[in-house]
Amino acid sequence: MNARDQAYRKAYRDFIGRLVQARRDARLTQVEVAKKLGRAHSFISKCELGERRVDFVELQQLAHLYGKDLAFFTIRTK
Repeated sequence: MNARDQAYRKAYRDFIGRLVQARRDARLTQVEVAKKLGRAHSFISKCELGERRVDFVELQQLAHLYGKDLAFFTIRTK
């Protein structure tokens, strides 16, 4: 496995952490988010577990629902 793959996986894990934090900051459960988006609970669960990739349109919807700017979800540099 090359370093680029490891860097990608780490960046995606960090993104997932921010996704979960945004939901918690909004004081919403996965079930509540799923209902508001008209999706199954498993959709949110799988996104937060990294089992399903979040596409850009879905991220925009989640950011709006959570009251977060898209920049909140971007890669942080040191």
